[in-house]
Amino acid sequence: MPRHTADTSNVTGLAQPGGRILRPRTTAQVQRIVRLANRRGWTINPVSTGLNFGYGSASPVRPTCIQLDLSRMTAIRNAAEISRGNPVAVIEPGVTQQGLYAWLQQHHPDLAFNATGSARETSIIGNALDRGVGYFGPRKEDLFGLEVVMGTGELVRTGFRRLGEASPLAHSHPYGLGPILDGLFFQGNCGIVTSACFRLVPKRPQAVAVSLGLRDGKDLAAFIDRLAELKRDAVMDSVTHIGNRQRSHASLMYGITTYLEKECGRTPEAAAAEAREALALIAKGDWTSLGAVTGTAAQVRANLAEVRKRMGDIATVRVLSEEKLALGYRVMHALRFFRVARTNAAAIAAIRPLHVLALGQPTDAAIDNLLWRYGRSDLPATQLDKTNCGLIFINPALPMNGALVARIVRELEEVARPFELYMTINIETATSLVAVINLLFDRSNADEAAAARATADALHAYLRSRQLEVYRARADMMESVVDPVDPYWQAVGAIKQALDPNGVIAPGRYSP
Repeated sequence: MPRHTADTSNVTGLAQPGGRILRPRTTAQVQRIVRLANRRGWTINPVSTGLNFGYGSASPVRPTCIQLDLSRMTAIRNAAEISRGNPVAVIEPGVTQQGLYAWLQQHHPDLAFNATGSARETSIIGNALDRGVGYFGPRKEDLFGLEVVMGTGELVRTGFRRLGEASPLAHSHPYGLGPILDGLFFQGNCGIVTSACFRLVPKRPQAVAVSLGLRDGKDLAAFIDRLAELKRDAVMDSVTHIGNRQRSHASLMYGITTYLEKECGRTPEAAAAEAREALALIAKGDWTSLGAVTGTAAQVRANLAEVRKRMGDIATVRVLSEEKLALGYRVMHALRFFRVARTNAAAIAAIRPLHVLALGQPTDAAIDNLLWRYGRSDLPATQLDKTNCGLIFINPALPMNGALVARIVRELEEVARPFELYMTINIETATSLVAVINLLFDRSNADEAAAARATADALHAYLRSRQLEVYRARADMMESVVDPVDPYWQAVGAIKQALDPNGVIAPGRYSP
């Protein structure tokens, strides 16, 4: 047995023992470990990089014997074949957002990928398998052709990868022949994915981020419906993130105060006061959205005109490009001894990381904000679980209906009181909405942590009462999500039994 025991403590405040750590470097090693687990009666909790913040990070659902840390599996297996004409990377679970981004910048700067708002060092495969949502769309759509170590140790490749890596179909055709098995391993525990094909995105000739500030919170329903129309009509081609005031301010506060303290020599107290002015300048409404418009110069001009035409009566439209932000920052920064210029420069400094994220560049901005809020801005984003930050996600799938969503939002806020909800409503496809909602609390305060967990349970119960459900579950809520008498979950259990007869892999994760 390995010597080191996994530390599964995390920002949710709830964790199960993860067992001893094994860190394989190859698929063959993963197979050997799974076969050994079958012989010795071990259970295994696979993690990619373990940075599943707000969902349990590296904690298993139930206590396990082995934490299988896949972070050393960092190969881009088809690196020599990637091109604009072949925009697919065959990656392993240890390939992070930052790792792939840096590699593309060096070797293929004309390619990008669907980045998420979490930390740069999060695993691409790990996030996609838990159905994370990036700025270009649901990451589930980016992954295909999986290489999977089953619960018996047998290796299976899905789609046309089963024909062998040399097949011209292996890394290009996502569906294969016969039943599509890929879905069994998204939010599943039938096998361990050791590599997958990941779609890259050829960069468009022009790309700008579009921020829309809703002037009156009473117009939220119309705001959602009109943005959904823009998505359906392909006017805005990214996911549109609609953040409430709490989320927008939390996302920007660290960048603003850091600029004021480091670049302008303001005290923390003075920086906090001026930060409020900057927030009033760039996020003064109850709801602010961020999305992207891309294409040729002519397409971008036409689509921006359409955005202004459809949204201008209820929202303030701001078009953000790197060139415009860089110029604005240089001018305002040079004049920062004037309060108005200083406020504008601080606002731009905070916006820039979010702007590049909307265009496909990963950033630690969201996690840096949390580290700063809980007094540990000295730590890297990968260490969030080591702080007093308490973070619990409760993320529902929602109907594409502005009036109904606006009512649900109001009722969720009532259920959560006295906690504030940090909320983003994401228009992820032409027909689907999801909300990313988190509770923040001080994990070192036992009473506050208990109240936050009780509130999270109440929010989930409310969603169930409206015949809604979360689209992504925390490790600590699997027992409430999985109903063993539901025919759906019984079918999932039967598949699990067939593919992992000894229940070796991640017991209780998205299955009875």
